[in-house]
Amino acid sequence: MKITHANVVEFEVYGRYALFSDPVMRVGGEKCSYQIPTYEALKGIVSSIYWKPTFIWYIDEVRVMNPIQTETKGIRPIKMNGGNTLSFYTYLKNVRYQVRAHFEWNGNRPELMKDRNENKHHNIARRMVERGGRRDIFLGTRECQGYVEPRKFGEGSSVYDDINEWDFGVMYHGITYPDEAYSKDTQGRITVNLWRPVMKKGIIEFLRPENCPQHKMIRKAEMKTFSDSRGNILIEEG
Repeated sequence: MKITHANVVEFEVYGRYALFSDPVMRVGGEKCSYQIPTYEALKGIVSSIYWKPTFIWYIDEVRVMNPIQTETKGIRPIKMNGGNTLSFYTYLKNVRYQVRAHFEWNGNRPELMKDRNENKHHNIARRMVERGGRRDIFLGTRECQGYVEPRKFGEGSSVYDDINEWDFGVMYHGITYPDEAYSKDTQGRITVNLWRPVMKKGIIEFLRPENCPQHKMIRKAEMKTFSDSRGNILIEEG
């Protein structure tokens, strides 16, 4: 992918286990990971590195570095009403990915216009990558701890460098919340986006949420405000 944005961040994220799945499929007792990370999971990772409501992170592409392997574990979930059940979770193991992302101003947040300083946010984001993120990094679920390091995208070799094409079928892409609505149809709603990822030589280029071929409205929701009635911003600077 040709880089067309000046505020790009590149990093590597890795961990012993990962679990990337469609949230709709998690309502049952068992969970099974997709073979590759979802757009939403990677967006959550970069948001844990650095985030402000002033802008929206967009994941441009991911590079799968390690072999795709799974491991199934028997888990005893905590049940408030007692009982002793056993669920089976299928995780990805020994994962490592290179990620490229950029941010754009959130057009749904005119009250935060004063915070639109691209150099400031880009420099902070790069420093946070070097420090491993502002908040804990999770690979899909809280029990899958991840670690972030600065890394130039495309550096080193991937086990899939020689695989021309791998189609993963229809997958969950991510969720669009009201504060990041990209059309009139998604305003005031929580929308699920679906797409069909294809990995070429280890690299998956992501569609933007609005460009996904399938969208499904889940429910209506209100947008959180970050300013008072006088227009004063209610979030910290920097």
